[in-house]
Amino acid sequence: MDMSGQRVIAADRETVWKHLNDPETLKACIPGCQELTGSPTEGFEAVVKQRVGPVSATFRGAVALSNVIPPESYTIIGEGKGGVAGFAKGGADVTLAAVPEGTELGYVVNAQVGGKIAQLGSRIVDSFARKMADQFFDRFVKTVESEDAVN
Repeated sequence: MDMSGQRVIAADRETVWKHLNDPETLKACIPGCQELTGSPTEGFEAVVKQRVGPVSATFRGAVALSNVIPPESYTIIGEGKGGVAGFAKGGADVTLAAVPEGTELGYVVNAQVGGKIAQLGSRIVDSFARKMADQFFDRFVKTVESEDAVN
């Protein structure tokens, strides 16, 4: 599954970068995230509970960052396992560019799923992935813009 998009955030690039690397911000923005630990340099570990169609699972996974160019871009590589529900693994290239309105965050995602989740079919899985990405970025934009307005 491949997915891409961009969001304009009314904050400077350094502020957006700080939040992209902050475990508390990420935990608050990832739908279903119950636990997120780690750091950008050592990687993150997460526990996320989700329901995809009729399949409900708690995924445990790890995420590492590479190709880090502060405050411009990085690559996220991760894998999560949800027991009999299956697994998800993949990566995303994230870029930040200054624009008159603030910062444009762009992303290109490549992911694979297996197990019961994959049996649901690509239409359901793709729709779920798009919904999750939209929820994450909606929350992320609100979090960054509300904090930037305070500062």
